[in-house]
Amino acid sequence: MSGPALALVVCAAILHAVWNALAKRADNQFVFLWCSVSLATALLLPLGLLRLSAEPAPASGLPFVAASVGIHALYFWALGRAYRHGDFSRVYPVARGLGVALVPLVALPLFGERLSWLGSLGVGLVVLGIVALSALPAATPRSIARAGAGAGTAWALVTGLTIAAYSLVDKAGVARLHPMPYIALMGVGLSVVLAPVVLADRPALGREWRRHWRTILVASAMNLTSYLLVLFAFRLSKVGYVVASRELSILFSAFIGSLWLGEGRLAPRLAGASVVLAGVVCVALARE
Repeated sequence: MSGPALALVVCAAILHAVWNALAKRADNQFVFLWCSVSLATALLLPLGLLRLSAEPAPASGLPFVAASVGIHALYFWALGRAYRHGDFSRVYPVARGLGVALVPLVALPLFGERLSWLGSLGVGLVVLGIVALSALPAATPRSIARAGAGAGTAWALVTGLTIAAYSLVDKAGVARLHPMPYIALMGVGLSVVLAPVVLADRPALGREWRRHWRTILVASAMNLTSYLLVLFAFRLSKVGYVVASRELSILFSAFIGSLWLGEGRLAPRLAGASVVLAGVVCVALARE
């Protein structure tokens, strides 16, 4: 994996972990996510349209944008439900880890990408570390009650499936359309598709904005920006390597969940996260 691609995904990992933690702290996670992505889209859209006018054949990427919109809509819905029912330090690793496990396997027949032995070892270590983190007990009696019969983990698994799906779609999409207009158009579509669901509960929307508008603004500067960095990385490296390396955010989520959100002891979370980090290093250093 090249140095520029690795730098892009590390920055994306930091931004991703932080804005997810901000969403977890919201009163209504789904409304918070919609507000932040809509604001981020409003910022990116002018730049995306400028770049779109310079694209030689932008129509070739539009089917992938449409597919990504549908998958991301399910992603945000499932992510909101997962954070409502589960601890951040458990939900985040499960959701991100399933994407790591599935993407390289599916990318093999789709893109003809083959992991070297070191890359395969790295992906295996990433998955192993994530399994260890996801096995941690719920942090508090309150979170146990809210999780019910594994609702948080179940929604996290759905989220992970959508992560694998949109990663593969977007890998193909940015090969046909520049990442800037791609993510701007995707953000517009996502905001429009989810708007009826959010506006159906206007009081919840009003409460979330009044109480957390500053946090929403911060998250909006992070969420689509973090994924934009990933889309650029897709152009520089293989999809399996990019998605695996992005899971460095698991390391940051261990600190955030333990020290910021108070979800439990740091040591066991760092142990699992260290295995993930070892896997990321293997993937980054892998050469075919």
